[in-house]
Amino acid sequence: MTETAPRPTLEAVAERAGVSRATVSRVVNGSHGVREALAERVRRAVEELGYVPNQAARSLVTRRHRAVAVVAAEPETRVFADPYFAQQLRGISKELTAHDNQLVLLLTEGREDHARVGRYLAGGHVDGALVFSLHLDDPLPGLVRSAGVPTVFGGRPDWDDGRGGVVYVDSDNRGGARSAVHHLAGLGRTRIAHITGPLDQTSAADRLAGFRDVRAGADPGLIAQGDFTPGGGERAMRELLDRCPGLDAVFAANDLTAAGALRVLRERGRRVPQDVAVVGFDDMLPVAEQTDPPLTTVRQDIEGMGRLMARLLLRGLDGTAADDDTETPSATAPGVVLPTTLVHRATA
Repeated sequence: MTETAPRPTLEAVAERAGVSRATVSRVVNGSHGVREALAERVRRAVEELGYVPNQAARSLVTRRHRAVAVVAAEPETRVFADPYFAQQLRGISKELTAHDNQLVLLLTEGREDHARVGRYLAGGHVDGALVFSLHLDDPLPGLVRSAGVPTVFGGRPDWDDGRGGVVYVDSDNRGGARSAVHHLAGLGRTRIAHITGPLDQTSAADRLAGFRDVRAGADPGLIAQGDFTPGGGERAMRELLDRCPGLDAVFAANDLTAAGALRVLRERGRRVPQDVAVVGFDDMLPVAEQTDPPLTTVRQDIEGMGRLMARLLLRGLDGTAADDDTETPSATAPGVVLPTTLVHRATA
């Protein structure tokens, strides 16, 4: 068996750099008060020796684990099948990696998993949490609050306990929905239907509200509930066509829903966009560019939302303010709402 070479120690770095052990410790832990010339000698010695700080010892000094829990309130089958989550996780991962933090992914399949996540967060394993895809009556916000860890939420929260200070990042779901429906109406479509997302999530509720802002007197039969999946889009589209065969446009609550709706329209012999125009929401390129025909949709910066969630959390942990005032939550407006844009393709 090959013997493993001993790991370089803090003392070895200090000897190589010609400085004290305390100076090396301050440089490695990112503390201030070390002259740049000395700090550069320490960094060079660290690189030459291949020194890797002991994270457990480092945590005792900095009181930071450099790990962030990412909590998705969805089962793993949904998270790994939906490209929305892949894009959001990519943004979070990029930002955490850029600041030398580890991502710890926690998924919830059921109520027992909520308790497990709460125990993990309360156990002091991570510095903070990023939580998204919450549903109505979800116990996660309460568990996170009880754990006492700094948290940024993805999506507008639907609770208000009077305490304030809830930091979140969201897209302009309501405004984006309005732009989609205005576009369809501007094409001369008069029987515009809407396939919702799961209405126990604020993003779906806000998109439905945006639809109603433009079509206040719409026939209730032109609204069918989906679940943000292609299968849900198919079921809802069949329901709408059976109920309102004369519909001439559909605003789908997300791109996956739109993809399912397009399949049913093709099966039923409806031409898109000649007979029925379709607009989605998200602009997930693996979906929107691969539908037949390519999907007109409302773009939200999903990866950018993930990066901003992580950035706000890390800045809060470091006690620093954002460089851009538009990204800095305030006591009166703790949420950051990013704009959306309509992307024109072939379905509308």
